[in-house]
Amino acid sequence: MKKGLLFSVMIIFAFSCAKKMDQKKESKTTILKEEKPQLTGGDLDEHGCKASAGYTWSALRNECIRVFEIGTRLNHYEQESATTSAFVIFEANNGNKAELFLDTQKESIILERKAEGQPWVKDDWQLIPWKGYVLKKAEEIKYTGQ
Repeated sequence: MKKGLLFSVMIIFAFSCAKKMDQKKESKTTILKEEKPQLTGGDLDEHGCKASAGYTWSALRNECIRVFEIGTRLNHYEQESATTSAFVIFEANNGNKAELFLDTQKESIILERKAEGQPWVKDDWQLIPWKGYVLKKAEEIKYTGQ
């Protein structure tokens, strides 16, 4: 009888340990699944550009570009301590179109000019070629750059 009782206790003990081990395995699996980090460069926008790697979509060039590498930097006119800038790139063949990337807008703005020496215009935005470039909105200077 003592052997039967001892055998029963051992079986109960074995099954309770097995259940706890299964629970530990499940919780480790859950933790591993939840802790996958986002890789730098692993994010893509709707055009396939990797924003975390500095790429943005250019409608003018129809490709992903790094505006800070190929664009002309325009700095805030009145806010000298501003840490952000705007950028502009120009159409390659005749330069009658310019694409404006503002730090305050998600989408770029395509500006057009009628002739060389004239400003590029879109709605109330004007990019004027004068001692570098002056960018105005509704006749107010917003940015300047070389």
